[in-house]
Amino acid sequence: MLMNGLKYIIPCQNRLSRQSKRNKIIEDTYDTISAKVMKCLGDNHTSIKDERANKAFSELKQLISDLYEKPLSRRLLRRARRQHKQIQRLQTFLSSRPDIIICQTDKSSGFYIGDAKTIELKAYEYMHTTKAYKAITDGHCPLPENLNAVQSLLGNLLQRKAITKELYDKIYPKINKLELAHFHGLPKVHKVGIPLRPIIAGIHAPATLTSKFLNDLLAPIYLKVARETTFIHSIDVIKQLETYVDNGYFKSTTRFITADVKNLYTMIPRQGALETLIRFLLKHSNNRKIGTLYIDTILRMARLILDTNCFAYKNNYYQQIHGGAMGSAFTQVLANIYMLEWEQDLIQHQLKHKEIYGRYIDDILMTTNQSLDDTQIELEKAKHKDVNIEIECIIASTVNYLDVTITNEEGQLRTTVYHKPTAEPYYLPYRSDHPHKYHHNIPYSALTRAARLCSNVHDFNLERLRIEMSLLLGQYPLKLITNEFLRFFQMNKAMPVFQQLNQQAYQELHQNLLNRTARKDTTSNDTMKDPVRYPAVLQKNPWDRKKMYLRYPFENGPMAAFPKQLTSWWKKHYLFQGSHLQHIKLHLIPKTNSTLARSLIHKKPPRNMLRLSDEPNN
Repeated sequence: MLMNGLKYIIPCQNRLSRQSKRNKIIEDTYDTISAKVMKCLGDNHTSIKDERANKAFSELKQLISDLYEKPLSRRLLRRARRQHKQIQRLQTFLSSRPDIIICQTDKSSGFYIGDAKTIELKAYEYMHTTKAYKAITDGHCPLPENLNAVQSLLGNLLQRKAITKELYDKIYPKINKLELAHFHGLPKVHKVGIPLRPIIAGIHAPATLTSKFLNDLLAPIYLKVARETTFIHSIDVIKQLETYVDNGYFKSTTRFITADVKNLYTMIPRQGALETLIRFLLKHSNNRKIGTLYIDTILRMARLILDTNCFAYKNNYYQQIHGGAMGSAFTQVLANIYMLEWEQDLIQHQLKHKEIYGRYIDDILMTTNQSLDDTQIELEKAKHKDVNIEIECIIASTVNYLDVTITNEEGQLRTTVYHKPTAEPYYLPYRSDHPHKYHHNIPYSALTRAARLCSNVHDFNLERLRIEMSLLLGQYPLKLITNEFLRFFQMNKAMPVFQQLNQQAYQELHQNLLNRTARKDTTSNDTMKDPVRYPAVLQKNPWDRKKMYLRYPFENGPMAAFPKQLTSWWKKHYLFQGSHLQHIKLHLIPKTNSTLARSLIHKKPPRNMLRLSDEPNN
């Protein structure tokens, strides 16, 4: 069962639940969908109380009930019951063995199963080594104080008209969902000693919405300023390397440098990061404002986020006193802005020598044609520039960066897909209880990615075989794989690649797919307004009355037919000839059941450690 991976969903979970729960699901589904449809009808001046509406909504409720009560096929029912029992046995086993921990591995879709005490010791070791956290020794939950701090600041900003009522409502904590953050670690199984990546999960913490808002406000400005030295993804890396080759800078002497910034989020100094943020905002603001927000308002929000970085772990409470929380949206943009100032000397050095410098969060890639001694001198300068930034460097003619292996073969650039030695080949299993359109897109998307990353047709073909074997292991039908692969080559007019492994035809395919992403990025940048004067996060999104978005619970079996039947219901009752609702377009969004990760991984401390004891009536 665990080989199916984190995202696997066992089939028909709602169908195998108790009758009372099924009845509630039917009621909730009807209430949610009917409310959305009624709102759409009202927005478009259509009665929701006439005879047509009464008949239509009565049929809708019956439609949902019939689909939930319709018998499953014998084969699907057997598989659903078998897997349901397997999950129950695993849950029973794990609850009886507190000495065993099951958790997600870092940067992969697999499970880690190991000794719970070992993981706990690694977590405490990380806290001790980084000295980024202090225990809250009085034993009191810091959630009330954090909530009060957020409420006080937002109330003060609203009173002073530093923020609008719309923004206040948007970032005000959701009291009914309020929860203190909690700490857990992701084992880095691809690294020696299996260290932990610390995650502070605070999706319902008091300052989370403020953190998300600041990230949405500042990240577009950062990206605009640092776009030329920022890698968005591996395809970005390939494009920069190939431009470097086209410009004639790539030689047989070219080496690659990768540098990993150790514990970036945790180690950036709080005061130093805020001072860097001030300098960044002063330089890139408009009359000391981003949109309608003054720099002072942004800084007060930033301090609030850092001041309320508190969490629970085991039976204790902690506060982060150094760096930002891994898991907080604002931490990433703050770390990027801090690194942007730190890396300026390296950027200027690389520009002077017409070399590449690029960074993806805490992973740096550079090229060099200088001697090894000169290169190491520059890297030593960087290492000693800031005691908080510790980098581990590799200089070689072949390096692994993000998910690409980059090689200099006697003056020829070669790029291939990098697979971590500890990572198993994995795609979402075909039998996972997802809509099948997801599975149908996977072979095509996997080939597209391979063609963008591989510079050589033979490497691409090996990757194609790897993809095919991985899909077969995931129980994808061979016919589906073959048809989707064939569609890829036909759609991209690349049959000579498929039939003859023609390098020239492959090079055209490779370039066309790279250019397609470049055009998309350019179009996106052209249509984006100035993020300083007109931040997207401060703009009102106009409600499109021509679109109706409906979320529905998905599972295979009879409920898989729900989108088709709902569309037929809509056409029957509201898209009759002459209807003024012809312009309405339905968008049906499936809501899937619990994944294996959600069913088996339990990271949270007890609820009473995380919630308010007496929740205010806000």
